[in-house]
Amino acid sequence: MVCGKLEIDILNSIWNLTEKNEDSDISIQDVVDDLTSSGVERAYTTIKTVMDRLTAKDILVRYRSGKKFYYKPAMNRLEMASEAVSTLAEQFFSGDYSKLVNFIEKELTDNLAV
Repeated sequence: MVCGKLEIDILNSIWNLTEKNEDSDISIQDVVDDLTSSGVERAYTTIKTVMDRLTAKDILVRYRSGKKFYYKPAMNRLEMASEAVSTLAEQFFSGDYSKLVNFIEKELTDNLAV
């Protein structure tokens, strides 16, 4: 699953809020406030649109309580990372994880040498 920068920022915000209280109801405004405190300034409507997109991708689960909608992640950070690595391996290395690992090792070596 490929996600854009703002999608990842939103997911990190939701994961961070969930880590603080696993049973918390997370609203769009909660995410806006958390992102703002982290230096990411975006309009409420932009965050809502992206969260709706993440819901359509089955990355977030949306539910209603009273008149408000709340969100929960469909997968945790490690599950999402695992899926991202699988996608990366499939898209760029024909599913060959050893080629992916070799690539990462080379990148690390090249970047550490600079």
